[in-house]
Amino acid sequence: MNTEATRTVEEFTAEAQKTMETSVEKMTQSVEDVSNFSRENVEAVVASSKRAAKAAEEMNAEIAAYAKRSYEDGLAAAKDMTGAKSMTEFFEKQTTFAKSALEAYVAEATKLNEMMTSATKEIFEPLNARFTAASDMVKSELA
Repeated sequence: MNTEATRTVEEFTAEAQKTMETSVEKMTQSVEDVSNFSRENVEAVVASSKRAAKAAEEMNAEIAAYAKRSYEDGLAAAKDMTGAKSMTEFFEKQTTFAKSALEAYVAEATKLNEMMTSATKEIFEPLNARFTAASDMVKSELA
């Protein structure tokens, strides 16, 4: 009887040890998975921030270039208007300048809008990928 009890205790101990080892392996893997997932989230935020900084830099450069062109065009138009020989000619030149300035403004606003739309897509791409990964992970855990 002692032998049977000893064997039962040994089997129970072996099974408990195996269960514990499996549990520790699963827990270790879970901690590793969470750590990797968190690291990837941070990397996505960094990538998104870099894209945002680059887009802001590009848009600021575009705005500065437009401001310079606008100033130079205005200066040239003012010089041109001072050479008008009549009020009619002056108003024609002023109207031509106003029309071209408005067209340039609309074109610039359109260009900046397109830049912003493109930048927004690029900025949120890494974050959207992480959201999709999180969603997929939740779905796989629930399945």
